[in-house]
Amino acid sequence: MPVPSNLATLDGQPLSPDAIANKVVLFVNVASACGLTPQYSGLVELDQKYGAQGLVVVGVPCNQFGAQEPGTADEIKDFTKTKYDVDFTLLEKQDVNGANRSPLYQFLVGEGDDIEWNFGKFVVGRDGEVVARFDPKTAPDAPELKAAIEKAL
Repeated sequence: MPVPSNLATLDGQPLSPDAIANKVVLFVNVASACGLTPQYSGLVELDQKYGAQGLVVVGVPCNQFGAQEPGTADEIKDFTKTKYDVDFTLLEKQDVNGANRSPLYQFLVGEGDDIEWNFGKFVVGRDGEVVARFDPKTAPDAPELKAAIEKAL
């Protein structure tokens, strides 16, 4: 099963399938008021370092963990741009666990365990299949995450 094609950006616009087709995609469920929120800086660095080689970083705002992403789409955009200079794609806010788990996270999680907290990471290869999963505390500059990205590239 490939990545769902009906993804919408934080602006409410459809994410072009071409934006992620034949790319390595790092999906991360993000939040603005979490102790792990500074990981945005590392995600920006990954995007800058590997973007030219075919990595696409995609943030997925989620308010399911401690209500740490309560903002509107505009508030999330303003916060991430102002505080962390985020220019990678942010999708619309969605549920990553439970009965209302989004189709994207149904695909990413598959038969695996629920997402533990904000900043869980999934590396999806150019073929559209999940190749690695990392827990929230795995920093964007962790050697094992970089190795998974580099292998997929």
